[in-house]
Amino acid sequence: MTAEQFNFNSSLKKKIAILGISGIVVLALGIIFLIFGGSGHEAADAAHGAAAGHGGGHAEFHWYDRLFTNLWINNVYFTGLGVIGLFFVALQYAAQAGWSAGIKRIPEAFGAWLPYAAVLMLLVFFIGGHTIFHWTHEYLYDEADPRYDSIIAGKRGYLNTPFFVIRMVVYFAVWYLMYRLIRKESLAEDINGGTAHHFKLVKLSTIFIVFFAVTSSTSAWDWTLSIDTHWFSTMYGWYNFASWFVSGLAAITLIVVMLRENGYIKLVSSEHLHDLGKFVFAFSIFWAYIWFGQFLLIYYANIPEETIYFLERLESDFYSPFFFGTLILNFFFPFLVLMTRDSKRHTVFLKLVCTVVLIGQWLNFYLMITPGILKENGGLGFMELGTTMIYLAAFLYVVLNNLSKASLVAKNHPMLQESIHHHT
Repeated sequence: MTAEQFNFNSSLKKKIAILGISGIVVLALGIIFLIFGGSGHEAADAAHGAAAGHGGGHAEFHWYDRLFTNLWINNVYFTGLGVIGLFFVALQYAAQAGWSAGIKRIPEAFGAWLPYAAVLMLLVFFIGGHTIFHWTHEYLYDEADPRYDSIIAGKRGYLNTPFFVIRMVVYFAVWYLMYRLIRKESLAEDINGGTAHHFKLVKLSTIFIVFFAVTSSTSAWDWTLSIDTHWFSTMYGWYNFASWFVSGLAAITLIVVMLRENGYIKLVSSEHLHDLGKFVFAFSIFWAYIWFGQFLLIYYANIPEETIYFLERLESDFYSPFFFGTLILNFFFPFLVLMTRDSKRHTVFLKLVCTVVLIGQWLNFYLMITPGILKENGGLGFMELGTTMIYLAAFLYVVLNNLSKASLVAKNHPMLQESIHHHT
């Protein structure tokens, strides 16, 4: 099979640049409105009462606290898309799946975002870590200080800045190393053919999956769970993974559909779309199962240190609509729309559902992160929209640029013929 090259032309680059520049403008407007619109002062006043739940750690909230919160949401969200792209590829190799051979370059390209995600994550932590993570304040560990917190102090062996940074560096270093190794073998297979590269890819993929099985949970504990330092959930690692995975599946499906509609990857048929649709459908249900399991077990147990997480979201006039709204966007909508066989084979339904899921999961991460940092001072407006537009533009540029660097179809994949003649 001849190589098929994606043309990342100047017109497409211009559109992405417009998206990014528009995001900067929208973000600037959001900051201006917060500074001069009076809401920033109101938030600061309201925060004095809310800060008591944090042990007095945040006396005031400023516009830049909300900015750090939004940066962290997008760091976690887009890091998930990057690493899930690699996980999807690894999963196909470990399972010896042939149907996906023709589309594997799309999720493979997602991994190119990982080094940028690492830099952004570290930068935001070092600049805004005290805002995002209450446990970073030293007074919490000083028994002579009235703000001393025995619960947080008891977690210091794990929750301390040096160990936190080391873990973050290890996560990204290994993830990116595995991406580079898998990418190298994948491109070498295009040149040399045969099965040697394929079997090496199976081994590398298995190693990555084992490492990711652990770090997908520990990174979730670090980056989102530790924001609500007093709270814990034994299902949280699975919940974060389910959120990442369904987001990644939606992004992969959406890009495959868009490429196909623009004349690329002609081997992709309604059969492949059907399988991608089934993935999105199935893991939307899996996400809802974890969502309900975590909520039911904790809320029904009525243990104060556990239920507070849900009470802060359910009893809030601002957050409660998102609490139930994410369930509609991430479960009921994809479940009802993709329930029939035909809907999974038509691009109009796939584009609609995948777009809704991507928005819904962003809101899910917003709800996981924002209340623990800003309490009742969270908002959803120009600042959130602008920040997300900037990240989206950067992510799309990196992924599409990576796609243009090699054949869009892995032409010497030993299971490519199975993918071409795939039928469900």
